[in-house]
Amino acid sequence: MSTSRRTALRRVGLLVLVINAGLVLAKGAVWWYTGSLAVQSEAVNSLADTVYSVVTVGGLYLTTQPPDFEHPHGHERIEPFVSLFVALGVFAAGIGVLYQAARTALTGDVSVTRNFAAVAVLAGTVVVKYGLYRYVIAVGREHSSPALRATAIDNRADVLTASAALVGVVGATLGYPLLDPIAAFVVAFGILYTGVEIVQDNVNYLVGRAPPADLRKRIVRRALAHPDVEGAHDVIAHYVGPEIDVSLHIEVEGDRTLREAHDIETAVIQSIQALPEVDDVFVHVDPKELGEWKDDEEVNRLVEPGEE
Repeated sequence: MSTSRRTALRRVGLLVLVINAGLVLAKGAVWWYTGSLAVQSEAVNSLADTVYSVVTVGGLYLTTQPPDFEHPHGHERIEPFVSLFVALGVFAAGIGVLYQAARTALTGDVSVTRNFAAVAVLAGTVVVKYGLYRYVIAVGREHSSPALRATAIDNRADVLTASAALVGVVGATLGYPLLDPIAAFVVAFGILYTGVEIVQDNVNYLVGRAPPADLRKRIVRRALAHPDVEGAHDVIAHYVGPEIDVSLHIEVEGDRTLREAHDIETAVIQSIQALPEVDDVFVHVDPKELGEWKDDEEVNRLVEPGEE
């Protein structure tokens, strides 16, 4: 792992933690002052965000540790587990808010908010969370970090749920107090949907899903770009944690010396490993005379003219 990736992930994790902690204090103070259920639900949401941010910071610290004897490929594979822990926290927060909103709506004990402090803190949350979402998703994509992408998805949902809570508070201020628990329901379902998104994204990393088609095309085309490679088959690319392992057979003329075959294999490996998403590459060289060259429909599809 490069030093820049290590620094970026740790920096983002700490930034998210500080902002979420600040929002807990701001929302908690406004809820205590106004009694708004929508603000309370948002405070619970931010508290959950803060708790999982602590775990995320710890997880990012572990995943950015250099390789060692027991983990020769590094610790990046911890990241999907960090993301799933984030999802558990998100689910817990969503269920808690949903329970509180349902209890309040059924009992009719609706706290009426008629204070602009609630409007201000929720509007501020929308602005802060949108800016945080844009920043975190950009860093997560740049460094292929599932933990940061999970955090970004949660921040995006926070924009929507804070907006819904803002609608509820404004409605209560204008004399429609029932909008407050209704907004809390929206917040709860938004939180739960976010948890589902995070789980779907990260389970794929743990079950060895194939990478997107455009990346598979780049892998195959880099192998075939070598002037001495006549073809390729049995190309397998799959996620191992957030990174991709690749294995493939390349076809070369059988009159190559052992040194020449080694140089071809090394060049293909280095070319594919230059892709930032790829970790390990395993190449098997098939000489023509052994009769192991074969037509591979998937490879043919990926290198078809006009397919980009």
